[in-house]
Amino acid sequence: MRLNTFTDYCLRVLMYCALTGGRLATISEISAAYGISASHLTKVVFFLGQQGYLETVRGKGGGMRLRPKPEQVDLGRLARIAETDNALVECFDPDNASCRIAPACQLRAILRAAQEAFYAELSRHTLADLTASPQPLVEFLGVPILPSPTKTRRGAAHENRGRG
Repeated sequence: MRLNTFTDYCLRVLMYCALTGGRLATISEISAAYGISASHLTKVVFFLGQQGYLETVRGKGGGMRLRPKPEQVDLGRLARIAETDNALVECFDPDNASCRIAPACQLRAILRAAQEAFYAELSRHTLADLTASPQPLVEFLGVPILPSPTKTRRGAAHENRGRG
């Protein structure tokens, strides 16, 4: 089994957005991080927005962020909808089924079962699994992340009150 480039880019964009901590990311930023054409990513981002995976904000200061939580992104479901050509062999494609032995061939059923097992395995995992150890990915990709909220003096003083 092999995922097409479009699906690969979908996964990469979602991983990147999951690493930003909710900050808006831009196509040019993701393009630079992965070394992928911005025009290819534009199509990917549009698709992911249509499918509800990304929230997109237009205009100056715009960008995209992950809409669902990473643990809600089923990798098998994403792969099924992003893969436009699931025909492993000619007989899978009803528009091009010219194989002479198709009515008697058992290969189609075996390959269909293998394909379903492939997607089922992907469905056992979520985007959260891909970003469970974020630090190496953040470093390799150079992902700017939002700073962690720090306690104010007042908050820290309030928290320490009552401790003896």
